[in-house]
Amino acid sequence: MKEDFFKYQAQTSLYPLEVEISHAKGSYIYSTDGKKHLDFVAGVSACTLGHQHPRVVNAIKDQLDKYLHVMVYGEYVQKPAVDFCKLLAQHLPASLNKTYLVNSGTEAIEGALKLAKRVTGRTHIISCVNAYHGNTQGSMSILGNEERKRAFRPLLPNVDFVTFNNEEELQQITTKTAAIVLETIQGSAGFVTPENDYLLKVRKRCDEVGALLILDEIQPGFGRTGKLFGFENYNVFPDILVIGKGMGGGMPVGAFTANEKMMDLLAHDPKCGHITTFGGHPIIAAASLATLQELLETDLMEQTLIKEQLFRSLLKHPLITEIHGKGLMLAPMTPSAEITNQVILKCKDKGLVLFWLMFEERAIRITPPLTISEEEIKEGCAILIEALNEVQKELC
Repeated sequence: MKEDFFKYQAQTSLYPLEVEISHAKGSYIYSTDGKKHLDFVAGVSACTLGHQHPRVVNAIKDQLDKYLHVMVYGEYVQKPAVDFCKLLAQHLPASLNKTYLVNSGTEAIEGALKLAKRVTGRTHIISCVNAYHGNTQGSMSILGNEERKRAFRPLLPNVDFVTFNNEEELQQITTKTAAIVLETIQGSAGFVTPENDYLLKVRKRCDEVGALLILDEIQPGFGRTGKLFGFENYNVFPDILVIGKGMGGGMPVGAFTANEKMMDLLAHDPKCGHITTFGGHPIIAAASLATLQELLETDLMEQTLIKEQLFRSLLKHPLITEIHGKGLMLAPMTPSAEITNQVILKCKDKGLVLFWLMFEERAIRITPPLTISEEEIKEGCAILIEALNEVQKELC
């Protein structure tokens, strides 16, 4: 199977991890050689409730017996999608009351950028240095790393970049700016959190000049920071909210949410201002609804902050210089990219799934399922410390 993987399936890098998957359940992934792997990554923040969560699986099975895809998005009334959007609106600020369901986070970003231009009549977009919002053309245009996008230019014009947490640069948001797009917590940059009321200051500047604030919650969203959405930790709310990843409980999904008056602009002049065939797919919507219900009806979000403190207490080592992030979106930092690489690969061999961050090569990604137990956290951290000890010994 591995040979066919390289021969027939397009690769994203020259050195994929190559683990052959048999099945997955709870906090573990099982490979075809019979080995189990404790998952500290959750499909890169996507499997909010772990693998094969009964509520999600049962919702999928129940919808399977009713209907699959029946019509392009927005034409037929389909209960799973309606129920999800309604429940989501009930747990968001009143101004975020209408949701457009799409297929992925990057498509949600595309839709949000189009909506911002439609609402404001402006074209200037601001993003952040080391921002990551996806890999389609519009999303890549606001990706804050030239090396990653140079080969694919030309991209969208009239895009500028500021530095996250740098208040002085907010003057670049002007009356010509349609929107500034920010990750509430910068993911690929190293799980960088806002400081000194930065998001509130961005909000204030946007209000002064009539620009929109788009917050990308694709990673921090759906309970990962102890709140349903990361922005709730910072007393601010966006004009357009972008979501995905953990929203679907392991299924492919994305969405963007705004107020009804703004969102309705996509329906006319021109009509079909954004259109998608499979957005709001009934199976995906059913899985998303089940995931949201589970988060709202349990104490998983409260537990997230308790589990964060357990991680921080266990991950003390001379090769861990600091730990970035919040909740179960954590990035232990090592002194160098080489050390991080060695640690991640050693942990892979020991049965612990860790991963990298795109722009901060010293970071070790820890984004486990929110359902991970304290015992599993202790088990995984012990493996990580063991790997760090081995790397430290090799350095001496």
